[in-house]
Amino acid sequence: MKFITVCDMNRIVAIHLLNDYSGSPKVLMQLLKIWTGKNIEAHLFTSGGSRGFLSDLPKVTRHLIWYRFSQNPLIKICNFFISQLILAIKLLLFLRRKDIIYINTVLPFGAAIAGKLRGCKIIYHIHETSIKPEIFKNFLFGIARLTASKGVFVSDYLMKKEPLVKNQVLLYNVLERDFAEKADRSYGSGKEPIILMICSLKSYKGVDEFVKLAEINSTYIFKLVLNASQKEIDIYFKGKTLPDHLKIYPTQTDIHSFYREASIIVNLSRPDEWVETFGLTILEGMRYRLPAIVPPVGGITELVNENKNGFLINSADVYELSGKIHYLMCNEDIYKSFSDSAYQKSLLFSEAYFEETCLKMISI
Repeated sequence: MKFITVCDMNRIVAIHLLNDYSGSPKVLMQLLKIWTGKNIEAHLFTSGGSRGFLSDLPKVTRHLIWYRFSQNPLIKICNFFISQLILAIKLLLFLRRKDIIYINTVLPFGAAIAGKLRGCKIIYHIHETSIKPEIFKNFLFGIARLTASKGVFVSDYLMKKEPLVKNQVLLYNVLERDFAEKADRSYGSGKEPIILMICSLKSYKGVDEFVKLAEINSTYIFKLVLNASQKEIDIYFKGKTLPDHLKIYPTQTDIHSFYREASIIVNLSRPDEWVETFGLTILEGMRYRLPAIVPPVGGITELVNENKNGFLINSADVYELSGKIHYLMCNEDIYKSFSDSAYQKSLLFSEAYFEETCLKMISI
């Protein structure tokens, strides 16, 4: 087997459809920073019109993808396929045969087709499994299996559930060094009883369950940070009466203060509608020594050890969730044990491991 050194490499051409402040573009941002730090020429094809983790990356040449998100399902799918046709044409004109195509999520299938036609090495970074409808998921994963040279997966669960090719790599999401250092400096005792959830504004993410949990627990403060605008939040909750101790926030560029003030971090995704394949916000919260409550299935269970640094509970059982929150908040010694265990678990997901793995997977 021939090993290629970093100096021998051609360009990395990374593709991500929607640039925002969610987990998958954040991971790609980390990868691009490492690659460009090793003087690898990197190009990024992503959407314009909004800011996110992929905006203003130093040393990365950015190319805009046309894409318009719509709430209307028919317009949404039409825009998606048009964007992939335009992307494929742009890449056919841009790519060289020695380029490495790095496709972040299964969505940008136009890049896979263009890369295959140009004879490029194609690496898929798989973050998801819960794609609806099923026919759409089968189409996207089918293209990935036909075109991928290598598959990269964010959890062991996902790698076993959605295998692409024989050449597969497990690359856990990790905390950036800056984030970890800031968390370690910021941690302090004497926290208020705050229950925190950070997620997209989708019902399958457990937003309604979080509201219900707040309604039956008036002695705690509940904070919900959503990857959405204030207008989108107002529309979603229009006509609903929300408890005063539930605080809802739009997209935040800096969430350290939320972690620093919180007592418990939760993820309430509905297992029958959306299986969490990792859970970056849970890992971030654990670095702040927050015990975690998460669904009992998916890659997120690789972060949380039952009755040690958190609990695995189906979000449909809000009364069991409520009982575990009360159990942690009313038992100081148990809370401290869970808190310490959460922090120790977070140390396993280091940037050093991430850097070594992400360089190796493009070098072989």
